[in-house]
Amino acid sequence: MSEEIVPVTKFLEDSFVYTCTFEHQRGHEQFIPQHVLAFQFSGETHIQNENGKLILKKNQILLAQKNQLAKTIKIPDSNEVYKIISVIITDTVLQQYAMNNSILKDKNYTGEKTFLLKPDILLKSYFQSLLPYVEQSEKISKQLATIKTYEAIGLLLNLKPTLKSFLFDFSEPYKIDLEKFMLQNYHYNVPLEQFAKLTGRSLAAFKRDFTQTFKTSPRKWLQEKRLTKAYHLIQEKKHKPTEIYLEVGFENLSHFYSAFKKMYGVTPASIQSSS
Repeated sequence: MSEEIVPVTKFLEDSFVYTCTFEHQRGHEQFIPQHVLAFQFSGETHIQNENGKLILKKNQILLAQKNQLAKTIKIPDSNEVYKIISVIITDTVLQQYAMNNSILKDKNYTGEKTFLLKPDILLKSYFQSLLPYVEQSEKISKQLATIKTYEAIGLLLNLKPTLKSFLFDFSEPYKIDLEKFMLQNYHYNVPLEQFAKLTGRSLAAFKRDFTQTFKTSPRKWLQEKRLTKAYHLIQEKKHKPTEIYLEVGFENLSHFYSAFKKMYGVTPASIQSSS
């Protein structure tokens, strides 16, 4: 392995994210606010979202829709570093692209929110062209970032013209069943504002509807639900506390331990040792 390669996660002009690592890592970002187009140069990315698990493998492309929750795990190959480049495609850039190219959206998108694409030679060459920017530069101009993002949009539409409704759907999340959504997504560690947005509500409306539905506050319910799930995983499934605290929605181990002991009167480790 080359000694010149240094593990890094780099952001360029809020448009490109480059990650290179030798270690198995859990991703931190769980809310996807903008469309993401990602190319896996080496290693694998395991993605968990509302539809289950998806694995992005070497030389594959992933397209993820904005306004969704996802958890990722970065896994290097046995003899290669983990390397991926993501292009963040914002509504601002898409709206300008649509205006410049006289694109009119014919219908709202209702298909899969995250899926894999088999890249053609043009998209592969595009991502190769990004490597010098993300590996050798600390920053690029906003103008250049916009040009390269426009190129990505054009290549996507060239590869799959039906992606027009996916890319150019600027509608906001609509009001959905709050109880069903929260029972499916409580384990995502995101602010209440993002839960509110994804259920099609203002924060005030979310808190009001939540209290009416669950007869308690969102923060209390979330903590109790996450701790109940953690207890089950430790007691019944024999998982270690260090393996599951992130999975159930806690940000750090110390907070998980203190909250668990406050609710159950014992530490997670004591539950593990007695099970």
